[in-house]
Amino acid sequence: MNKTHDVIIIGGGPAGYTAALYSARAGLGTLVLEKLAPGGQMATTLSMENYPGFEEPISGPDLALRMENQARKFGAVVEYDTVTEVVTDGRLKTVRTPNNTYTCKAVILCMGASPKKLGLAGEEQLRGSGVSYCAVCDGALFRGREVAVVGGGDTAAENAIYLSRFCPKVRLIHRRDRLRATKVLQKELFSNKNIEIIWNSVVEELHGQFALEGITVRDLETGSRQKLDVDGLFISVGLTPGTSLVEGKVALDTEGYIITDERMRTNVPGVFAAGDIRSKVLRQVITAASDGAVAAYSAEQYINDTFGS
Repeated sequence: MNKTHDVIIIGGGPAGYTAALYSARAGLGTLVLEKLAPGGQMATTLSMENYPGFEEPISGPDLALRMENQARKFGAVVEYDTVTEVVTDGRLKTVRTPNNTYTCKAVILCMGASPKKLGLAGEEQLRGSGVSYCAVCDGALFRGREVAVVGGGDTAAENAIYLSRFCPKVRLIHRRDRLRATKVLQKELFSNKNIEIIWNSVVEELHGQFALEGITVRDLETGSRQKLDVDGLFISVGLTPGTSLVEGKVALDTEGYIITDERMRTNVPGVFAAGDIRSKVLRQVITAASDGAVAAYSAEQYINDTFGS
């Protein structure tokens, strides 16, 4: 079955649903394709304190459902299906799923990025209950408590410094004897009395069934193990952008993120990208939503210019 739409948005996170809202309100036939559930990474956050407009924290799943319902209210169609192929060349774009083939005048890529995991037993079970991949999102929930950060790059250093503002003890665990973080960050890190760096070590075990109760760390040089009583573990070992569908079809940066201009345009006419999937400085719900609004506006202008208003 072939179904034609003005705009197809791949991904139902904050970028995707904001794009859908703006696109549908502009009178464009809008389809959102999401493979799992609304929200993307946002849906894994139990309490969000930094999204504007909510004096009391709102859960990620709740905000995601509100975004979806709002987009539907203005006419966006949402289907839960897995996209298997995106054909970006040609005047009309083609999006395929196992059950359908769709064509559209513009496509907005909002597949997001997923945090790299340590691969430990219980890691997924404790996600949102002590295990986190975003210090800015969840750090304030651990005010006054001891936490640990895993990683050695800029993100890990930034997270440790950020957490030290309200956590009395932050342990930064790195598998090597030197950090990859920039010298400026390292200087700030080393001068911070609330931060202890544990070198040449890896997290080997997570403790706790319903909430994190501690971790076991192994020294890679000596083989010795120690248990750390921390309430939070922030894993900062990188992200994996969800760009496998468009590899070789749109321009990517060296880390695999989609390159766009400030109007969310990729190097392929009619193909836009928004949210965590694109090359950018800050990956937050609010910046993803902003990207989505811009992408929808740009897609509308492209469709008017290319196909006529």
